[in-house]
Amino acid sequence: MRKQDKIVVWPAYFDAAKTRKDGRRVPKALAVPSPKILELKAAVEKLGLEHEVVMDAGYPKTPWLKTGMLLVKKSEAKEKIIKKIAKQLVKIRSKPQ
Repeated sequence: MRKQDKIVVWPAYFDAAKTRKDGRRVPKALAVPSPKILELKAAVEKLGLEHEVVMDAGYPKTPWLKTGMLLVKKSEAKEKIIKKIAKQLVKIRSKPQ
């Protein structure tokens, strides 16, 4: 059963080490090396989007790596949401720890 009101967001979408063929969905300028699911969660929370975390999910191209996924309530086109998350992720990564 497919949920039409939510979109699935994988960490692989934002991974600078991956090619578009391997699953990256944002431009290199918006990608970060090895994004973690908790960083994505923080970015989505900062954007104020409703979400749900599934920790033990594996990206379909690499099911043996349990990277986790986010289910985000769909408020606009998936690509727009992904770009917003990517921009937020870059901001989070650029802040000094």
